[in-house]
Amino acid sequence: MNIDYTVTALMFPAIPLLMGVYSNRFHTLSKLIRELHDEHVYEKHVPPEWQKQFLNLSNRIYILRWTIMFAAFGFLFNMLTVFALYLDELFVARVIFGSCCLSMIISIIFFIREIQVSTNALNLHMSDMDVKID
Repeated sequence: MNIDYTVTALMFPAIPLLMGVYSNRFHTLSKLIRELHDEHVYEKHVPPEWQKQFLNLSNRIYILRWTIMFAAFGFLFNMLTVFALYLDELFVARVIFGSCCLSMIISIIFFIREIQVSTNALNLHMSDMDVKID
């Protein structure tokens, strides 16, 4: 495969968009944790599923951290690919670009896992409601 600036340019719009999505999820998650913390500490309100919610939120933070980190590595590798192409190091550029793609694949896999955990969190949150849909 020939690698040039065009190939690396394909990743430039994708990576920041994904990182924006990841950052929004992280921001929303941190806001939720702060709200639950305030409710628990200041209002002394402890939901019945508090332990499970806490474990779920901790798991989501852990997964999102790795998701964002691998996306950042993907962006770094993409920039290093451009630099290697600038230095006319084609083999090095190929290896680095492969690392970029691999990092982004791992990041997306972590993101899929975080969505699964997030869905479990919503089910857990709704578990104390006695709503029956006919």
